[in-house]
Amino acid sequence: MKKLVILGGGYGGMRILQRLLPNQLPEDVSITLIDRNPYHSLKTEYYALAAGTISDQHVRVTFPEHPRLQIAYGEITKISLEDQMVYLKDKEPIQYDDLVIGLGCEDKYHNVPGADVYTYSIQSIENSRSTYQALNNLPPNSVVGIVGAGLSGVELASELSESRPDLKVKLFDRGKHILSAFPDRLSNYVENWFITHGIEIINNANITQVEENILYNKDEPVPCDVIVWTAGVQPSKIVRDLDVEKDRQGRVILTPQHNIPNNEHVYVVGDCASLPHAPSAQLAEGQAEQIVQVLLKRWKGEEPPESFPAIKLKGVLGSLGKKHGFGVVADRPVTGRVARLLKSGILWMYKYHNGN
Repeated sequence: MKKLVILGGGYGGMRILQRLLPNQLPEDVSITLIDRNPYHSLKTEYYALAAGTISDQHVRVTFPEHPRLQIAYGEITKISLEDQMVYLKDKEPIQYDDLVIGLGCEDKYHNVPGADVYTYSIQSIENSRSTYQALNNLPPNSVVGIVGAGLSGVELASELSESRPDLKVKLFDRGKHILSAFPDRLSNYVENWFITHGIEIINNANITQVEENILYNKDEPVPCDVIVWTAGVQPSKIVRDLDVEKDRQGRVILTPQHNIPNNEHVYVVGDCASLPHAPSAQLAEGQAEQIVQVLLKRWKGEEPPESFPAIKLKGVLGSLGKKHGFGVVADRPVTGRVARLLKSGILWMYKYHNGN
């Protein structure tokens, strides 16, 4: 029996499972999913978990069940492409015939001294829980520094202002405007929302060092009771350690069939893959759909498609608390309640009509 091993039950890994199970998986193929947790986690909602506006239960979706799906729980320590083995901490290694690497990303600290030691994170469910504890144990009038004003930093800052209006939130951003990847109209809308809600934006920031409860902006100390880092990501360390060709961001360069060059049995999905768009749940799912087509062809001994259409993204939506939002849908900016309702609807569809 052929063995497909999927590393990580994130958006890409989950979509592959949903497409192969229950009826598309060939009789001679079994699947092993390796993950630290016994459920898929909605990473796009970690900011709300950290802010304390939703419970842990809200960000979990159960994995599918199938007689030929085995789930192995554990910490991956190494992938050996030569031996076709995945090594786990304190457990037996797992052999594969086909491998899908979907291990997601970690915080990137840009060599800022102390950033990896003295800041909190929302990159994993474990980290988000720790951040929740730290933020919600703060006494009134405490100062929270959030480093990075992309989507994650903005959503966390806005959610925290609703969850704990008694806190002083400072948002540090390297650019002239927050949300630099979005149209100016959206940046201005969000900045005005922040001003109205008492969130301080520090533009043109340059964080040079972090110490316990102190953030150094251009070497000037800024006392903070909790510091949360949302200033960039990099592929998982397991992927960074792989001896394969990578792009400038450290993501793995792939063939049009999403496998690594010269090895048609190893695929990379999601944040660790070198793709023309910024990493996102939508992108991982679109890529997963194509990987399933390739796997089904190769398992039948047929040639996979030589190329695929570009993955089309429907847009990006962000929330500003529970009532307002912003985003780009079909290349058009949307703001206010409509954007928030759209985001809530998409999340509801994902959780309750998963992958269909």
